Amino acid sequence: MEKLSVYHGPIGREEGERRLAQDGRNGCYLVRNSDSMEGVYCLCVLSDGYVYTYRLHKDSTGTWTAETTPGVQKRYFRQVKNLIATFQKAGQGIASPLLYPVTAQRRAQTHRGSDAGNSLSPTHSSPDSYLQQHAAAQGQKNRNKKEVQQAVG
Repeated sequence: MEKLSVYHGPIGREEGERRLAQDGRNGCYLVRNSDSMEGVYCLCVLSDGYVYTYRLHKDSTGTWTAETTPGVQKRYFRQVKNLIATFQKAGQGIASPLLYPVTAQRRAQTHRGSDAGNSLSPTHSSPDSYLQQHAAAQGQKNRNKKEVQQAVG
């Protein structure tokens, strides 16, 4: 995961939303560690002022999958970069196609020194809780536009 340019590590939900809001374009996206589940990642995408979060999980066979909109058939990928490439196309079960990568490297270059106040929150849950929380999480967490704008400020 560390080789993926859009992977931001354990930045936490609020920081991820702030980074997407700074970009501000529909379809901008990043990947971060899950706040609540160890070994699970979150694909976050901005669409019409809302940040949608989709959990990415690597199973015991080494294949990757993403939680998407209910009713969309789950697909499996050998590499996470293939999953992202698929979600760059419309109609894949997420709020917006992945159009504009918010890379960790670009952010580090343009915002050097501004990370001092960021809260880096590691994950603490076991991977087994992923399956238990699947129905409740089901692919996305909406934040209203006002909260996203406040995260920028």
